[in-house]
Order: sequence, then structure tokens, then C-alpha cells
Amino acid sequence: MRNTVQAIKTMLLTTTISLLLLTGKAQVIQEVQNSFNLYKQSALQEKIFVHTDKNVYLPGEILWFKIYCVEGNDHKPVNLSKVVYVDVLDNNQTPVIQAKISIKNGIGDGSLYIPVSVSNGNYKFRAYTSWMKNFNPEFYFEKSITLINPLKSPERPIKDNAQAYDIQFFPEGGNLVSDITSKVAFKAVNQNGKGVALTGVIIDQHNDTIARFKSLKFGMGNFSFTPASNNTYKAIIKIGNNNPITKDLPEINKQGYVMKLTDDGSGHLDITIKSNENSAENVYLFAHTRQVIRAAESAVINNGTAHFSINKNSLGEGITHITVFNSAKQPVCERLYFNPPSQQLIIDASADKQQYGLRKKADISVSAKDQTGKPLNADLSMAVYRIDSLQTIDHSDIFNYLWLSSELKGTIESPDYYVKNNNAETGEAIDNLMLTQGWRRFQWSQVLDNKPAAFNFIPEYNGHIITARIVNTENNSPAKGMLTYLGIPGKRVQLYAARSDSSGHIFYYTKGFYGSNEIIAQTNTQIDSTYRIDVLSPFSEQYSKTSLPKFNYNAGMSGALQEHSLGIQVLNIYSGNNIKRFYDPLVDSSAFYGKPYKTYKLDDFTRFTTMEEDLREYVSEDNIVKQRGRFHIKVLNDRGFLDGDPLVLVDGIPVFNIDKVIAIDPLKVKRLEVVRERYFYGPSQEEGIFSFTSYKGDLGGVELDPHAIVVDYEGMQLRREFYSPVYETETQSTSRIPDFRNLLYWSPSVNATGKGAASFYTSDQKGEYIGVIQGITTNGQAGSQYFTFEVK
Repeated sequence: MRNTVQAIKTMLLTTTISLLLLTGKAQVIQEVQNSFNLYKQSALQEKIFVHTDKNVYLPGEILWFKIYCVEGNDHKPVNLSKVVYVDVLDNNQTPVIQAKISIKNGIGDGSLYIPVSVSNGNYKFRAYTSWMKNFNPEFYFEKSITLINPLKSPERPIKDNAQAYDIQFFPEGGNLVSDITSKVAFKAVNQNGKGVALTGVIIDQHNDTIARFKSLKFGMGNFSFTPASNNTYKAIIKIGNNNPITKDLPEINKQGYVMKLTDDGSGHLDITIKSNENSAENVYLFAHTRQVIRAAESAVINNGTAHFSINKNSLGEGITHITVFNSAKQPVCERLYFNPPSQQLIIDASADKQQYGLRKKADISVSAKDQTGKPLNADLSMAVYRIDSLQTIDHSDIFNYLWLSSELKGTIESPDYYVKNNNAETGEAIDNLMLTQGWRRFQWSQVLDNKPAAFNFIPEYNGHIITARIVNTENNSPAKGMLTYLGIPGKRVQLYAARSDSSGHIFYYTKGFYGSNEIIAQTNTQIDSTYRIDVLSPFSEQYSKTSLPKFNYNAGMSGALQEHSLGIQVLNIYSGNNIKRFYDPLVDSSAFYGKPYKTYKLDDFTRFTTMEEDLREYVSEDNIVKQRGRFHIKVLNDRGFLDGDPLVLVDGIPVFNIDKVIAIDPLKVKRLEVVRERYFYGPSQEEGIFSFTSYKGDLGGVELDPHAIVVDYEGMQLRREFYSPVYETETQSTSRIPDFRNLLYWSPSVNATGKGAASFYTSDQKGEYIGVIQGITTNGQAGSQYFTFEVK
């Protein structure tokens, strides 16, 4: 009886301990999930893809592009940011061209004029939003473009050498641990970032061969080996006929965790964790696909090993991040797994002929559908250009980029190979890519803090935000809580008021600010005269580590270069005015204060010789007084006078010294708008508003306060019209004006309506032409298509 009771007690104790362990496991998993979801809620991810019309340009040419900004999880166009920043960077990360592009519902387009000062070379075209500046610049959109200046001699081509190869090793899961077998992936690229074939061996300190390896595809491959305690290892690598290269392997840890992922062939992924640290330790696996949780499991390390099994059907399409945590909730292993996507936008496109004569009309049919053949409404962009020895096919693809390249570090060579092929070699190549390129968009230490993510840059959800900083000039310290004004002089009133934060930063939320203009920032210098405002650049000063391929010019390009150069010169000479046309941005022209109480058009009155007399005689809502030798304006409404001077604007710029207003020549002023009520504008409280507009929009000769800062500033870019000549009539087609265009057509918005979706005329340039179409649906289905034809 006593033995039975003792057995029951032992069973109950074991059950209790098991329940506590299970509860503890579930709690840890839930804590990780909760932390992850909290982070995700405040850390929305934007992705950008840019379709450029081609990828090789000469000075005087226009680079056309279309922007697709999507939500990182589902790839649906996202209506968060309203501005995208575009940089063209040289090899020293110095911008040669920059622009701010307005977008709406995640879609926008723009153009860049290639300056005559550019040097020959490959350049980095990148695009990002203000919100994306909170994250690593490796996740900005980037592509390589080539700029060739015929007026500058090309540099001599650089020959390959051993030092030009970048060779790296990546243990699966992240670490090599003594006496535990690991799979080690490797990657070798040349100076142009292209993978190179290699063979190699691993040797120890006694020069004994431990493992052999060779690349499979794009310079990548893998091998397995077991590092022994107290041993050191090197890789001896042979690339082509070059001398062998020696590389150290990653550091070997005495203790740690090793991950191994295998596909069991029955629809499951087997993940084995080996450790030489703690026995009977709980470990936790967490998997997410584009920040959507797909798996969260726990296991116990017994005899140094723990096992997980994940149903592949539970994982999302695309790249899944698999992370393993130890019992202290520290991430100890991580790797990526790629599940090829199936949801693709199918675009059909074709020309009505395969061959055209010179100056003949080409009709292009375009349709979009899903994989079942169901027609879809898609937002498409299309470019048609000639391909030759200089301009080859641009293989950029929105589908491959969103599903693969945008989730990985660096430049992915031939991403379409991984996405569009389905065989054993491709599967192994994808696994090598995941092992060598994968990394996460965030740090787990930040996620597990259980705090909403802190960001330095806010999303521009309503328009471009001009950022400035104000300091006290007496001690050069940030000025907190200072009321400041920023105005854009002109006939349209554009004034913004903002108060500085604790670090002295000021944010002016502009709306409808297009084109180049001066901006004037100031405080009320009648009150605050010891402060200086500095306008900050909105462009990112962080850069990816991706290197540009070396530019190599060969003699075979000279003929094509001459033709391209001649075509650009002819276009600029004979059609210069046509390529300088811009669309009206259709912005609201009313002032921030809306409809004024009264508008005085000075042409309706016989002007006096001074502004003081005009204000006294014609304006019934004011009383001009002079106190202590200074003029003041008292605003009158039906309840009496307001306190203090009103906010006085001249062409949208505040003038706080009323003496300067009184000194304005009335003959230079077109109208005066009066707001006779107290007006609250952001952080400012104004005792009415007097807004003067000059005939020329030049402040009517008012001299600005010396403390005001005046800066030339580019607002959002005006949309340029694409010019393409028409040859409908015999007179037009026989015109003696030469037409050497190599870009026949560009449209950032093509309707997938079938036949006649796009049409254009060929030029005088014979050769092979290619049409490239990129697009996306509102549900995030993306795709691209090519078509070709010949001009003889």
C-alpha cells in the first residue's frame, strides 16, 4: 500500500513538473509572439520598385521612371508616404542627381535630365521614402545604371586579380561550433559583383585536407565539415587559371548552437538543433514570412540534439525567416527558407507587326490576367527602346524584386533563375542563396524590448516635410519651443508655422510644393533675434555596402555611342521645346487662411503715393498708429480691435517690422487680403492677417530681416511630358527634320485594354527594339513582360 501511494505521489509530481514545463514553454513562445506583433504594429515596412525606361544614358538625355511603393507584407500599393526620394550616386556615394517625386496610392513617376558634367561610369540609382530612412539603407531600392559621356575619355579597363575577388563563408544558422558538424555555404564574386566558378579545399594547421568543395551556380555552393577543438582551418581556393587564394574560415566557438534544415520530401522541413552547452534545455523556434507569424514551437535538447518539423504548407510564399531562441530568449540561430511564389500577374503584350519601316505606326496590344485567365485591372508602365552593343536588355523585374531581391542583402545575380525554374539544381541553388544572402530587417534585441519602435523619421503622409534646426547663436545650443515660420515667396501664399522640439528640430508640413524656389525661414525677429535656423537636407546620408560594377568601355561600342550621341543632339536641337513641357500639378491655389473677409484690389482705387495713406483711406478693417516712432496696425472687427499687430504677409512671407510694410511702394502691390478675426494656425496665434500680393511676386522690394535664412530649394518634381513625334500625314512622314530617337515610347500609365493599348511611331533608326512592361494590381499581384520587333 505504501509503495502504491508513493508511486501516485511520484506520478503527480512528474505530471505537475511536466505541466509547469509546458506552461513555461507556452509562455515563452507567447512572449516572443507578443513582442513581435507589438514591433510589427509600429514598424510597417515599405518596399519600392522603380521601372526605368532603360539603363544606359548619355548627357542631355532624359531618364524616365515609374515608382511602385508597396506594403512589405502583402505587396499591395500602400498609401502611407506621399514623397519618394531619388538619388543617382557615383562610386564615392556622391549624388550627381537628386529629386523628390510625388506619389499617390503608392504610385508615381518622374524624370531626370542627365547633366553634361557627368563622368563615364556605372552609377547607383536608388529610391526610398522618409519612413524607410528609419531602417537599414540596404533595403532602399537600388539598381545600377550606366552614364557615358562622349566628351570624356573612358578609363582603361581593370584586369581581374586575386584581390578583386570577394570570397565569404556562411555557417548554416550563423556559427561554427567545435565538434559539431556544420553545413558551410560560400560565395565568390568578382569586381563587378558577378559570381565566379571555383574549386577549393579546407585544410587544418597540419595541411591535412578536411573537405573539398566547388561552386554550383553564380559562385555559390556549400560543404559540410566538423571543426575539431583547438584546430585552425583555412580554405585554399582556385578560380580559373589564377593563383590559389587563401582565406580563413569564420571563428570556431567552443560552445554554441548549430542549425541544420533539410526537406524531408514529404512536405515538411526538418530542423535539427545541436548544442554542446546545456542538456535538457528548452529551445524555441519562431518562423515568419514578411512579418506574418507562420510557426512557433518549442523542443527540448536531449543528448545535445533537438528536433522541429514544419509543414511547408503553413509557410507563406517567398522568404521565411526561421529563428531559434535559447531558454533565455536569446536568438542563437537563424536562416532563411524560400518558397517560390505562385500569385503572379500574367501580362500579354505584342506588336501588331514583327517588322516596321521608318516612321511607321506601331500598335501594341496589352492585357493583364491572373493564372486562371481571369482579366485583371493593373497599373502598368511601358518603355520601348532599341537594343545594341551599348544598350542591352534591362532584366529588372518587379515580380522577382518584390519576392526575392528586396528581402536580401546586396545585389542578386539573375533573380529570375530562382523564381522561374523548378528543378533539383535550382532548389540547391536557392538554398545556397538563402544561406549566403539572408539577413533580417530588424534586430531581435529591439523586438524583445516590448516597446514600440522609436523612429527618427516620420512618414510624409500629406506631402513633403521640410526639416530644419534652430540654435541659439549665443551658445550654439538647440532652441526648444521656438515658434518659427517658413514661407515660399510667390503669388500663391505658401506659409507654414512650426514650433521646435526639444532637440531644436522643426518640421514644416508643406502641401503642393512643386518646382524650384527660394524658401525663407525665420522667427519673429521683433521678439526673438538671437536664433539661427538651418534647413536640413531630406535626402538620406546612409548608404548600402553594395559596390558598383566596374565600367568597361570597348571599341565595339563606338558605333552605337556615336548613333546615341547624334540622336540626343538632334532631339535637343529640333525638339528642345517639346521635351521641356510639364504637366500642371493642379494644386489648391487658395491661401492657408481660406477665403479672406475682404479683398482689396488696388487697381480699383486711385492709389496714394504711400502705403500708409492707402491703408488709412481705403482699408476699413485697420487703424494705423505710430507708437515710440514705430508703425503698428490694429485690426478692427465688429467687436472692436484685436490685440497687437496682425500677421503681415508680402507674397506669402511674414514681415514683422510694420515700418517695412508702410514703406512699400503701393504701385508694386496688386491686392490686399484681410482676415479680421483672431486666427490659429498650427502652433501660432495671429491677431488677424494682412496678406499683400505684389505684381511680380518679388516681395515688392521689401528688404528681408538679416536673421532670416534664404535657401534655394527644390520642391516635388513637376511631371514632364514625354515627347514622341507623329507621322500621320504624308507631309509629316516626309519631313526633312531628322529623327534619331532610340527610345520610341515611354508611358508610366498603360491601360491593359487589349489592342491599341499603346501606339507610337518608329524613328529613322533601324535595328531591333524591345518593349518592357512592368505592373501591379491593387491586390499586390506583380508581373512583367517583354515583346520585340524590328525596324528596317
